[in-house]
Amino acid sequence: MAPILSTTICRSGTVLAHRAVAAAAAGWRSVGGIGGGGVAPPPPPSPAAATSATAATASAPFFVTPTAAVADAAAVAVRGAAAPAATASAPPLPLSRAVDLGSTPGGVARGGGFGSHAAVETVTPAAVPLPVATPRRPPANERVSPTPSTPASADVDVEALRTRFPVRTDWTLDEVREIYNRPLMSLIFDGATAHRAYFHPREVQQCTLLSIKTGGCPEDCSYCSQSSRYDTAVEAERLLALEAVLASAREAKAAGSTRFCMGAAWRGVAQVGPRQFDRVLSMVSEIRDMGMEVCATLGMVTASEAARLKAAGLTAYNHNLDTSREFYPTVITSRDYDDRLRTLTAVREAGISVCSGGIIGLGEGHTDRVSLLHTLATLPSHPESVPVNALVANEGTPLADMPPVPAEELWRMVATARLLMPRSMVRLSAGRLTLSMAEQALCFLAGANSIFTGDKLLTTPNPEHSADARMFATLGLVGKQPFFYDGESYAAAAAVGVAAAPAGEVAATAGEAATAKSSA
Repeated sequence: MAPILSTTICRSGTVLAHRAVAAAAAGWRSVGGIGGGGVAPPPPPSPAAATSATAATASAPFFVTPTAAVADAAAVAVRGAAAPAATASAPPLPLSRAVDLGSTPGGVARGGGFGSHAAVETVTPAAVPLPVATPRRPPANERVSPTPSTPASADVDVEALRTRFPVRTDWTLDEVREIYNRPLMSLIFDGATAHRAYFHPREVQQCTLLSIKTGGCPEDCSYCSQSSRYDTAVEAERLLALEAVLASAREAKAAGSTRFCMGAAWRGVAQVGPRQFDRVLSMVSEIRDMGMEVCATLGMVTASEAARLKAAGLTAYNHNLDTSREFYPTVITSRDYDDRLRTLTAVREAGISVCSGGIIGLGEGHTDRVSLLHTLATLPSHPESVPVNALVANEGTPLADMPPVPAEELWRMVATARLLMPRSMVRLSAGRLTLSMAEQALCFLAGANSIFTGDKLLTTPNPEHSADARMFATLGLVGKQPFFYDGESYAAAAAVGVAAAPAGEVAATAGEAATAKSSA
């Protein structure tokens, strides 16, 4: 039987264009078109055509050219006509190589039509050898470890990427809306590309969040089980003792966390008086001495309170905006939106890193999510840390019956945040417990580079450490080292990183640059 070529069409309908172009150059064809299952033998290729097709295939085994012209050429090849010669020289873009899973006797191709999940099996013709990779399942007792290195930085034009994805605070609402509404796969791809402009793509920081004062909060946040206004399972507790907090911090560090966050269910520091605040300041200093980043969320703070936290060694202060200014009164009435913005200003002016993000799934619309992201991205300086939370509905709260947030909505928020604030840490926060490993992997691909580990986030369930360790091993992720924000702009920190790095090495992120400065 004459040799045949089967053109594999994946679930999204993408044609392996480089193979189709090579096939068209050799005069090959596949009958039935999209959705067809039959194959007819093509006329034998001439020696010159076979040589040309072989060279075309061998020259770009890892690339396709996803331009409209090449897509047209691929479609022509599927129909059995010759492809335009000009399309073969289109500039290639990297994409994952497709894998042929096997072959059938006699050169018979077997496969489903468009949208089919069945594998396509084919015999590779001798005249045009196609690259084949055979997946191997390791023995049960074989440990699969990720390679410790990634492609050299010289393979990526970082400056070109940073020009394409600049840090800017003058976004218009229309620009934010356009990014947010991009087709999801394109949006994730753009987020992944912007991520690589400023961060190591495999580094994910592990953080631990401890509730040091649980329950009894006078605020009326509709999502919070710690509010004293709702009948929930959370009981009011006293501020934890110093040694109990330090023990938790040591345990977190031993488990791989490089950032330790402390949350107190207070309206603000002024509510509790100086003695309790002094105890928190001692916790901050002691944990900072362990070599960890220290973050706190204590409610509203004034400029003088922020200055004391800075003097104690606080790295970052978390104060989320939660949602859009427009939707905010639906969720919280005990403080207004400007109260939150004033706290962020006090923290920034004290030289503390700002951690501020939001929660999706509160009943808001996509317009509210766009508005929230626009507010964060147009602050005088971007938050160094942007938590993206999915609501975890708590029994007894007004939002107890809200449905879970679909994973694809998290992907969209993460990718948009990454594009708008490309230098910021985007933290995949509450709501991870309902996500599969694959769904979390797409969050990391879209631009998330931090998670909270441990079995609780304040009072909310969270994946166990062992599950996260398996995920890191499976996905080839590595932990990110701490940095100690000193209040300088990212541009100044990056310049310090260039000066402090050994010859030939440049700090890849502002965080790494700040580390170089603080350890110099």
